[in-house]
Amino acid sequence: MSKSTLSSKGQVTIPKRVREVLNITAGDEIYYEVTGSTVTLHRLDPFDAAFHAALGTTVSEEWLSAEDDEAFDDL
Repeated sequence: MSKSTLSSKGQVTIPKRVREVLNITAGDEIYYEVTGSTVTLHRLDPFDAAFHAALGTTVSEEWLSAEDDEAFDDL
Protein backbone atom coordinates (compact mmCIF):
# COMPACT_ATOMS: atom_id res chain seq x y z
CA MET A 1 0.00 0.00 0.00
CA SER A 2 1.22 3.49 -0.87
CA LYS A 3 -0.07 6.80 0.39
CA SER A 4 0.24 10.48 -0.43
CA THR A 5 -0.85 13.65 1.32
CA LEU A 6 -3.07 16.17 -0.45
CA SER A 7 -1.56 19.66 -0.60
CA SER A 8 -3.54 22.87 -0.04
CA LYS A 9 -3.60 23.25 -3.86
CA GLY A 10 -5.16 19.79 -4.34
CA GLN A 11 -1.89 18.24 -5.52
CA VAL A 12 -0.40 14.86 -4.63
CA THR A 13 2.90 13.19 -5.34
CA ILE A 14 2.47 9.83 -7.00
CA PRO A 15 4.60 7.33 -5.08
CA LYS A 16 7.62 5.87 -6.88
CA ARG A 17 6.21 2.33 -6.86
CA VAL A 18 2.98 3.51 -8.54
CA ARG A 19 4.96 5.49 -11.15
CA GLU A 20 7.00 2.37 -11.89
CA VAL A 21 3.93 0.15 -12.25
CA LEU A 22 2.25 2.66 -14.60
CA ASN A 23 5.55 3.35 -16.38
CA ILE A 24 5.05 7.11 -16.06
CA THR A 25 7.63 9.86 -15.87
CA ALA A 26 7.59 13.65 -15.67
CA GLY A 27 5.47 15.11 -18.47
CA ASP A 28 3.37 11.99 -19.04
CA GLU A 29 -0.40 12.44 -18.97
CA ILE A 30 -2.63 10.39 -16.71
CA TYR A 31 -6.37 10.10 -16.39
CA TYR A 32 -8.70 9.14 -13.57
CA GLU A 33 -11.59 6.70 -13.80
CA VAL A 34 -14.15 7.29 -11.05
CA THR A 35 -16.55 4.51 -10.05
CA GLY A 36 -18.57 5.37 -6.96
CA SER A 37 -16.01 6.31 -4.33
CA THR A 38 -13.15 4.44 -6.05
CA VAL A 39 -10.67 6.21 -8.32
CA THR A 40 -8.40 4.32 -10.71
CA LEU A 41 -5.32 6.02 -12.14
CA HIS A 42 -4.30 5.25 -15.74
CA ARG A 43 -1.42 6.27 -17.97
CA LEU A 44 -2.68 8.08 -21.07
CA ASP A 45 -0.86 6.82 -24.15
CA PRO A 46 0.61 9.63 -26.24
CA PHE A 47 -1.44 10.68 -29.26
CA ASP A 48 0.14 9.39 -32.46
CA ALA A 49 -0.81 12.11 -34.95
CA ALA A 50 0.83 10.37 -37.92
CA PHE A 51 -1.08 7.14 -37.28
CA HIS A 52 -4.41 8.95 -36.91
CA ALA A 53 -3.79 11.01 -40.04
CA ALA A 54 -3.01 7.84 -42.02
CA LEU A 55 -6.07 6.10 -40.62
CA GLY A 56 -8.26 9.09 -41.45
CA THR A 57 -7.38 8.87 -45.13
CA THR A 58 -8.61 5.29 -45.29
CA VAL A 59 -12.14 6.05 -44.09
CA SER A 60 -12.78 9.65 -45.07
CA GLU A 61 -14.20 8.86 -48.51
CA GLU A 62 -16.30 6.06 -47.10
CA TRP A 63 -18.19 8.13 -44.54
CA LEU A 64 -19.17 11.27 -46.40
CA SER A 65 -22.75 10.46 -47.30
CA ALA A 66 -25.84 12.32 -46.12
CA GLU A 67 -27.00 9.08 -44.48
CA ASP A 68 -23.82 8.95 -42.41
CA ASP A 69 -24.26 12.57 -41.36
CA GLU A 70 -27.81 11.85 -40.24
CA ALA A 71 -26.87 8.64 -38.42
CA PHE A 72 -24.03 10.24 -36.44
CA ASP A 73 -25.39 13.78 -36.09
CA ASP A 74 -26.35 13.37 -32.42
CA LEU A 75 -22.96 12.02 -31.26
